[in-house]
Amino acid sequence: MILENEVGLNSFRNEWQKASVSILYTYGFLSNGYESFFKKFNMTGQQYNALRILRDQYPKPVSTSFLREKMLDKMSDASRLVSRLNAKGLVEVSQNKSDKRLVNILISQKGHQIISSIDSSLSELDEMLKSLTEEEATTLVELLYKVRGSIKTVEERILEKEQVNV
Repeated sequence: MILENEVGLNSFRNEWQKASVSILYTYGFLSNGYESFFKKFNMTGQQYNALRILRDQYPKPVSTSFLREKMLDKMSDASRLVSRLNAKGLVEVSQNKSDKRLVNILISQKGHQIISSIDSSLSELDEMLKSLTEEEATTLVELLYKVRGSIKTVEERILEKEQVNV
């Protein structure tokens, strides 16, 4: 009954709907916490995520499509994100020599510096889940992995149906 009261519903169709709503509801709390944290560094969570990916690839430059593929938020506009990071001096963007339609993105020295300062404070984000034991956190990760697998299966089934109907 707790979740029902929190989200203003009298009941759920079944436990799967209740689990979905609970994940979405919890995502809102996590998302707000992350955005507040990164705001202290004049950055968004997506910008940090992009810099993290670029740092992990350094010194190899990456394309916008590679960045989009690795982002946590698959719906983010990677081109606009890179433009904002470039305007802040956190990345360097150059044209790809072998394919003029692509750009090479590399984290700048300033980008390295800001991500290092953020990294030293990341434990603050861990505090949001400290009500779980380490074992419970591990179990949650495993359960969410199963959920993502189930979602991918449903998406593939829908895509197959759409292709048959075309």
